[in-house]
Amino acid sequence: DTPVMVKARGKRATNTQRHLAGRAALPGCQPGMKIGLFGGSFDPAHTGHAHVAQTALRALKLDRVWWLPAADHPFKPNQTPFAARLACVRALVLGPKQVVSTLERDLHNQRSIETVTALQARAPGVHFVWVMGADSFVELNRWKHWKALTQKISFCVIARPGASRAALSSPAARFLARYRVPWSKRHNVPFMDPPAWVYLPAPLHAIASRDLR
Repeated sequence: DTPVMVKARGKRATNTQRHLAGRAALPGCQPGMKIGLFGGSFDPAHTGHAHVAQTALRALKLDRVWWLPAADHPFKPNQTPFAARLACVRALVLGPKQVVSTLERDLHNQRSIETVTALQARAPGVHFVWVMGADSFVELNRWKHWKALTQKISFCVIARPGASRAALSSPAARFLARYRVPWSKRHNVPFMDPPAWVYLPAPLHAIASRDLR
């Protein structure tokens, strides 16, 4: 897709929006599209990550999944340089419906809520949903402003080996218990006003980044 350059509007544009306008480009998207946002350090990216992205793409009938490698992951100070991780993601991602974006680096964002806020402001009418593995969902309560994030975007959580029980009993799962969407209604999640989340007990894929490191 041809990148769409983003333009800040109005005199009250935030610093993030100004930076986005000046340097960052959104992958091609149109109002009405359903797009999964798949963030992480991807250190390294592996077939388990691809499994998460592909499962969300199919189960929710998404139009795209945007991979958003983090330039500086707040929980992983000794991570591999961004350029190497980005190359690894690009080598792994296959198919026209999966797009690798450098938005988080270009925005100098360390917080997912900053990225989501910027994207929603610059792409009105696009139905974004946050995609993550169950192992990451276990740690969602450690994220900065995580409760506020759950009020801004719906979540799709994909089963990961050894993480199912912990994910479904995690602080985030308890906080969002009343907003969990049944598997049978998973297709509605991108259109639902947050908070809303669905857990997908997909076939498990055992590879983890820590094992490869």
